[in-house]
Amino acid sequence: MKYRQLGKTELQVSEIGYGAWGIGQSEWMGADDEVSLKSLKAAREAGINFFDTALAYGMGHSEQLLSRAFGASSEVIIASKVPPKNFIWPAQPGVPVRDVFPKEYVFSSLDRTLKNLGRETVDLYQFHVWNDEWANDEEWLSTVREIRSSGKARFVGISINDHQPANSLKGLATGLIDAVQVIYNMFDQSPEDELFPYCQKHKIGVLARVPFDEGSLTGKIRPDTNFPDGDFRHQYFGGDRKQQVWDRVQRLTKDAAIPVEQLPQFALRFCLSQPALSTVIPGMRTPAHVGSNAAASDAGPLSPALLAKIHAHRWVRNFYD
Repeated sequence: MKYRQLGKTELQVSEIGYGAWGIGQSEWMGADDEVSLKSLKAAREAGINFFDTALAYGMGHSEQLLSRAFGASSEVIIASKVPPKNFIWPAQPGVPVRDVFPKEYVFSSLDRTLKNLGRETVDLYQFHVWNDEWANDEEWLSTVREIRSSGKARFVGISINDHQPANSLKGLATGLIDAVQVIYNMFDQSPEDELFPYCQKHKIGVLARVPFDEGSLTGKIRPDTNFPDGDFRHQYFGGDRKQQVWDRVQRLTKDAAIPVEQLPQFALRFCLSQPALSTVIPGMRTPAHVGSNAAASDAGPLSPALLAKIHAHRWVRNFYD
């Protein structure tokens, strides 16, 4: 496992991080706590030291599993998030930050997160939605400064709205944000346009989420794929979307000259080819997933020739709508 510096912080994070949404038992069906704990421990054994969770993931369940797996180990770097008070994802234009992240609510959520984690400090505390209209709001600015001075979070981040990478640049310009989390994968390459150059210039950490496009870039989403009851992917891959992604996956793998079975590791290597990136955080609910994903770091980035081919497969759309 290779490591990269998280922006200007002193944190050295594993190139492959652990996205802990799926183990929270909310929206992703089928997670088993004992299997999840085995996957967390397998991740640590594979050299993964960065774990991204949120209070909203099973209303604290994901955070509690991290505590069960690692206790307060200083070798494990944990990022969590404060959910929007109105519980609306993504943030909606025109809604004041006071309705979403009032100071007292942010701190009460942070206290709940710390209790779930069994820690006095979380390494990175992120706003789980964002709107650049809030960047100059005095209460929000005060909230961030108080988070920093409280000792309850070492660093502060923004989790950018789905498919809106540029809707963060004003927030970053405040100088108060250490890292951003953004959707980035072989289909949605839009962070390369403005966000990544800005982050490189100003040394802001970047966490890439959804590297597999919620499963389509694993090659396992096919026209006949079915999902368990209650799984959010019923909506995400509704209508003819499964056929759309399968058709595009076939074209991509043909162009890259790889079998579909190699697509997950290839997708991670694509992300790691981006120098602005600090870590990529796929979900991995089993030890088998951990082994496959962790190996992408050792395999290294893709060649310039392969990257040029993959860039031709850019496909920006929003299946969350």
